[in-house]
Amino acid sequence: MMPRWHLCTPMPLYNALYPGHQTGKTLNSATLDATEQNNEITSKHQHSAPEASTAVANPAGLPLVEDVRFTDFNISDSLKTRLTNAGFTMPTPVQAKAIPPALEGNDILATASTGTGKTLSFLIPMIQRMDANSVPSTKGKRGPIRSLILLPTRELAMQVLEAYWKLVPGSKSDAVLVCGGLSENNQLDQLDRGPRLVVATPGRLEDFLRRREININSVEMLVLDEVDRMLDMGFLPAIRRIVGALPKTRQTMCYSATLDANIREIVRDYVNKPVRVEIGQTSKPSDRVELRVYTVMQDQKLGLLDQMLRQEEGTFLVFSRTKHGADRISKKLEKLGHDADVIHGDRSQSQRTAALKGFATGRHRVLVATDVAARGIDVQDIAHVVNYDLPNASDDFVHRIGRTGRAGKKGVATTFVMPQERHDARKLERELKIKFEWREADKNLEKEVRNAPLDTTAQGQDLMQLETRSWKGNDPVTPMTTPNANYGGNKSGFRSRNGGGGFSGGRNSGGRGPGGRPNSNSRPGSSRSGPARRGQ
Repeated sequence: MMPRWHLCTPMPLYNALYPGHQTGKTLNSATLDATEQNNEITSKHQHSAPEASTAVANPAGLPLVEDVRFTDFNISDSLKTRLTNAGFTMPTPVQAKAIPPALEGNDILATASTGTGKTLSFLIPMIQRMDANSVPSTKGKRGPIRSLILLPTRELAMQVLEAYWKLVPGSKSDAVLVCGGLSENNQLDQLDRGPRLVVATPGRLEDFLRRREININSVEMLVLDEVDRMLDMGFLPAIRRIVGALPKTRQTMCYSATLDANIREIVRDYVNKPVRVEIGQTSKPSDRVELRVYTVMQDQKLGLLDQMLRQEEGTFLVFSRTKHGADRISKKLEKLGHDADVIHGDRSQSQRTAALKGFATGRHRVLVATDVAARGIDVQDIAHVVNYDLPNASDDFVHRIGRTGRAGKKGVATTFVMPQERHDARKLERELKIKFEWREADKNLEKEVRNAPLDTTAQGQDLMQLETRSWKGNDPVTPMTTPNANYGGNKSGFRSRNGGGGFSGGRNSGGRGPGGRPNSNSRPGSSRSGPARRGQ
């Protein structure tokens, strides 16, 4: 049995918040599926979502558990004060249900979507643990990395890091962001300072591990946030290698908007008797979102979007299935006189940050995005979400429209459906048990001219403009990358917790080859010799 870390004795609050947990029941691999069937142990929030009282600080405007305070948790007085100063008084449902068992050292398996306040539900136990069991500093030796948070996108990673800094003032060197799209040299320099927390995306962290630039064999606490999305993005092999390099005895907290077969396989291999936390029906759109469908021809979608922008008020988040399509829609909207920007994986980090800031501050009324890039969007008061293209899966639909109707406010989600896609939209209704308001687009909408025949009479500059136009052909329908189920030795593609490190040099060697420094986070050679870095 995995050793447990105990900060405190069990609290009366824990039993009050967890009906059925008074006997210390937890999940194991043999009973997980049965538990999903009978919901015998699942900790499910049954309260309605009350509006936040104006007398209570609630920066995010989320539903709160009004009979519980953060001061009720068995955390340090210093952390309680920092939470109060940051404006956090009452926890959200996922915080109220996940924090007490996490403080006792239990592994957590939480089904909670974006916008439920889950970030604090793992940051608070993590901060409490690191503060309570601080490692004395030794002159000339870096401290070990004690906590690791994995997320699918750099935007989400940056948001989590900012939340940590808000609760731990003066800790800029205490936590490091490891992700693609930012300066690799800066990240390596920061790792040399010996941070106790690393917030990372799987791709860049796996790269650092392979090159022995980082050592994570002292990590005590692992958080896998948005597991379902990381699998959708094809990060399964990278996560497998990362988890294989971690100690067997650690505390793990997993968060996912859905719990399908792939994630259950991960649970069996990487969490030890987890406490199950389920908040609401995360696989269904919010009742606060009005769901509309317009039947429209492909060449009239832009005209319909233009019409909506002129008739409706508020901001618009528009989803395109492809990066090329997102670029084209944004450019066309700007030509029509709308303030628009675009965000997708091919844009640089500075471009993505500028686009998000412009959208959040109101400089841009429209933001066009792809599904992957939109995972980092945390903007309040988005009035409209528009599915310019039907998503590839029902989960993508839920994630898309979850960007509106947040913090107790209403929103509108509009989906453009071509006549031949009606069947797919009806299937979406059945799968999610929702009801669309079906509308017909105006037949007289202006048609977008694409693939116009070349004017052979054009000469000089006119011909050059025709040849360099950016709208050549229809957008390709590119399905999202799905994980390879056959990758690795087990069904999940993960290495078993008992399977060892998986990296040359081994965990016991400190992850360093010959000539490496013995420091826990250092790299071979003070002159940064070794594999050439990829500038990003």
